[in-house]
Amino acid sequence: MSLIEKKLEDLMQKRTEARLGGGQERIDALHAKGRLTARERINLLLDEGSFEEFDMFKTHRCHNFGMQEKVFLGDGVVTGYGTVAGRLVYVYGQDFTVLGGSLSETLAEKVCKVMDLAIKNGAPIIGLNDSGGARIQEGIEALAGYSEIFQRNVMASGVVPQISAIFGPCAGGAVYSPALTDFIAMVKTNSYMFLTGPKVVKSVTHEDVTVEELGGADMHASVSGVADYAAESGVEAIAYVRKLLSFVPQNNMENVPLLATTDPPDRRDESLNSLIPDSANEAYDMKEVIVRTVDDGDFFEVKEQFAPNIITGFGRYNGHSVGIVANQPLHLSGVLDINSSIKAARFVRFCDCFNIPVVTLVDVPGFLPGTNQEYNGVIRNGAKILYAYAEATIPKVTVVTRKAYGGAYCVMSSKHLRGDINYAWPSAEIAVMGGKSAVEVLYSREARKADDPAVFLAEKEKEYCQTMANPFVAARRGYIDDIIEPARSRFRIIKALEMLKNKRDTNPMKKHGNIPL
Repeated sequence: MSLIEKKLEDLMQKRTEARLGGGQERIDALHAKGRLTARERINLLLDEGSFEEFDMFKTHRCHNFGMQEKVFLGDGVVTGYGTVAGRLVYVYGQDFTVLGGSLSETLAEKVCKVMDLAIKNGAPIIGLNDSGGARIQEGIEALAGYSEIFQRNVMASGVVPQISAIFGPCAGGAVYSPALTDFIAMVKTNSYMFLTGPKVVKSVTHEDVTVEELGGADMHASVSGVADYAAESGVEAIAYVRKLLSFVPQNNMENVPLLATTDPPDRRDESLNSLIPDSANEAYDMKEVIVRTVDDGDFFEVKEQFAPNIITGFGRYNGHSVGIVANQPLHLSGVLDINSSIKAARFVRFCDCFNIPVVTLVDVPGFLPGTNQEYNGVIRNGAKILYAYAEATIPKVTVVTRKAYGGAYCVMSSKHLRGDINYAWPSAEIAVMGGKSAVEVLYSREARKADDPAVFLAEKEKEYCQTMANPFVAARRGYIDDIIEPARSRFRIIKALEMLKNKRDTNPMKKHGNIPL
């Protein structure tokens, strides 16, 4: 065997060793729990044969607590780049078989390298998280490594899309990098996120709580809103990430991706003409409007379980990606509250970062009243959705389907917040408040003098609705650009988006605004 052949053989052996991570025994233990390795996840995420790996032979430099005897090639994370549907992405996957995927100084260096490349080359960065947290044996070096990653998360924010998927433990400082990214997918029963675990919680607050209750996927997807999606399996979580990537551009300098469709842009849907119930207090499903107007009925929802009184997600109109925000009458009558305002504001700001037009479907009776909302800052939090729409310079198309009352009308991408095209269905009710509440304020004194106060107020309510709670008042002022037939909503939205495709708008020069946080 020649010298070069011997060197090649040594290289292949080291590659084989590195690909085994913590060893076959630990891989088998992971598989026995129904979990995948970091490399298996990366292979599922990326197009076949596209992965190019970095720093396969990097190892930690720690000699404390016998760590010199626990050295593994790659040091607990697999990093590199590849393609998803032919488009460049950067990826890192924490390897739980190596010291529980714990973060070391060198592991952080590997992650920072691909993040820097993602920013420089304008491509999404995807983190596949499965880590026990900071490597205790390294102390401050591990904490410094986390901080270096956090800094890059902030620098990458609004420059390239950042997506996190949580496949196992994610605790302490480890949760902040995912929290700084744009989207988080978690896996039910296998993954969790919290700052302090159940044992610490019990010792400090005396609460008995399980891992799932404290930081499980279902909790974060429905209660805290930290997670955008709770997947049934790791494979499903990866499929979610792949589909999400299909809707977003590579970076903040690109336009949205285009996907060819055979769905005619002028397709009518007659069912929309009868979707709104006769009774203003009767609910209907706003998702029907969405799926019946987007290309091929394909709607990709984000944060479906959290604050369901507002809908956020992605769809396509004539092949072009758009963000969709819509009040949902099926939940709390579509009212805005703290959680729905935060949910919608963050989504609109993401779309604005990456040049994704927003279509807003409005049926909102107002903001949710009550001491709980006021004590927890509905004013401050409700202002976030207002700020997001007012700040956004992307194309904004709004359709009022039914109620648009009071301040909630203002914040839902109204013409006054630089809404570009604002349509209304004939069923739209645009006013300061609903007819019943309005006449009780306007005619309370007269009603007390009437022979039959109930009949008097009913007549006044009918009069108010005819004169005020309809789209023609707003249309006469130019606040509504047109009153459209519901069945033609798809066509009118597409035409508006096409007209706005070269839109240019700017905000005053400043370091950054101060959104009410």
